[in-house]
Amino acid sequence: MKAWNNYFSTLQAVIQKVEATQGDAIMKAAEILANTTMNNGIIYGFGTGHSHLVCDDAFWRAATPANYCALLEPSASGNSEITKSYEIENTYGIGKTIVDYHRITKNDCMIIISNSGNNIAPVDAALRAKEKGIPVIAITAVEYSDFLKTKHKDNVKLKDIADVVLDNCSLIGDAAVSIENFKMKVGSTSTIPNIFLQNAILTQMVELLVQSGFEPDVYYNGHMAFMDPSCADHNDKLVDKYFYRIRNL
Repeated sequence: MKAWNNYFSTLQAVIQKVEATQGDAIMKAAEILANTTMNNGIIYGFGTGHSHLVCDDAFWRAATPANYCALLEPSASGNSEITKSYEIENTYGIGKTIVDYHRITKNDCMIIISNSGNNIAPVDAALRAKEKGIPVIAITAVEYSDFLKTKHKDNVKLKDIADVVLDNCSLIGDAAVSIENFKMKVGSTSTIPNIFLQNAILTQMVELLVQSGFEPDVYYNGHMAFMDPSCADHNDKLVDKYFYRIRNL
């Protein structure tokens, strides 16, 4: 089997495990998102380092809810000066500052993504959210998190704090494929199931809202808006609705 085939089969096995084991947690998380939306709240996604990619994926995106806000802290995202971001995501106070600066309230909720669940900023953000009564959904690798020693002085991990934990079933070391005559595994295993899980709970949220008679705000694809004025008008109205509530829209 070629390495790329091995990578595909490994990731497919991870996704199948997520689907087989995370159904109850997905429903619980979707219920939190639905309650937040019905209460006119904002769904905040937060991740540092490569975990911020999951937040980016759902923000101002076709077929996703308009009340989703990605908390893309530049110093911690790694989009630039990436090695510095590792130090920032392990600095006390960053997570607390993010929650407070964006004025997140108990009417909102947070999806916090951290594969290891052990870096300080995501843990601090979860702790601050809990102090303020903000529901927290964690997307993390439970087995990997258990394998690692937490960096936080309070000896807690993200999965210990969250109201709902979504296990991405990522492999220990976040690496998929062994290659003959090469000592390291290659091919990350966390981002793909993380995005699957976030899209799953957002999609399930929409179904729950529709079933309850509530019409959620969801964006059309930008090319659909280009081709159809009604789609463009729909998207423009959603941007206007949330522009002064979502700081980086």
